[in-house]
Amino acid sequence: MKRNFLAVLLVMLTLISASAQSSDKKQFMVFGVAFYNLENLFDTINNNGKYDLEYSPKGQRQWNSEKYNAKLENLARCIGAMTTKTTPMGPAVIGVSEIENKSVLDDLVRQEAIRKWHLQVIHHDSPDRRGVDVGLLYNPRLFKPVDVTNHTLTIPGYESFRTRDQMCVTGVLGGDTVSIIVNHWPSRLGGQERSSYLREAAADLSKHIADSLWAIRPGQGVIIMGDLNDDPMDRSCAVNLGAKKDEKGVTAHGFYNPWWKMLDKGIGTLAYKSQWNLFDQIIISGTLLEGNASRPEALRYWKCQVNNFDFLIDREGQRQGYPHRTFAAGQWLNGYSDHFPTEIFLIKER
Repeated sequence: MKRNFLAVLLVMLTLISASAQSSDKKQFMVFGVAFYNLENLFDTINNNGKYDLEYSPKGQRQWNSEKYNAKLENLARCIGAMTTKTTPMGPAVIGVSEIENKSVLDDLVRQEAIRKWHLQVIHHDSPDRRGVDVGLLYNPRLFKPVDVTNHTLTIPGYESFRTRDQMCVTGVLGGDTVSIIVNHWPSRLGGQERSSYLREAAADLSKHIADSLWAIRPGQGVIIMGDLNDDPMDRSCAVNLGAKKDEKGVTAHGFYNPWWKMLDKGIGTLAYKSQWNLFDQIIISGTLLEGNASRPEALRYWKCQVNNFDFLIDREGQRQGYPHRTFAAGQWLNGYSDHFPTEIFLIKER
């Protein structure tokens, strides 16, 4: 009898010890933050003259309701696939570019594949000559916007230059304040080197916005995302923005670029002439890194990934292995985008 009692007592002590160890394990909330270039998401109405004619029923691409609705359905399928075991409702925030207006985003979030998330839209009309803007989709259950500002890029000596504004959305994510600067930097038209000064100026503007935010809240997180039309090692990102390849040595008000190592592995988001680029970046401020966080339980960076889902990849022809885009050589392919979406994951201790 005594032996049985001791055996039962030993089991109970083991269970209590295991329970205590389990309760000591830290638990984390995980939040996805994504970016997706939607590749010319235009409606079918020509309201921008010659710049919009291409995406209208009478234009070169014969852009009609059938193609527009197919494009919306495809993009929603991709966004709907951005779920993980720790983020079952998808990303908390999705920055987007190459959109014509707010109404196309309103149509997008109503698609069946993502309707259940009740995504909300933040949009601003930019002065871009072609009429494309950046925007932000967010899940109101996960992210609460509190302020939106838009910043126009001006180039001294080039007063007629027009491009996309940079949208800065500040909000609450996991109880912490974070600002997300959504970008679509000037293209490489005319060649990478000849046009580099434009993207360097765009990087300077993003850095200025971040510094202005830190002047008010020094410990807050800042995320710079977008189609930067440059790779992580290019001057705009590595020098003007100062985004580093390694976390080590990144100061609180510096930047870490996790995509640099990703591109080193041969992983990109778009391909041109058999070469991968990684223009679609989500760059993290030092305030979101482990060593610089304002407090132990603060929101901080965990990992990143390119969402190159199988159904987004071309499986045949000259573009085999590339993103399955909407058009190629003037032919409608009923695809998704010429860019893969990217995503980072932030964690916070419960």
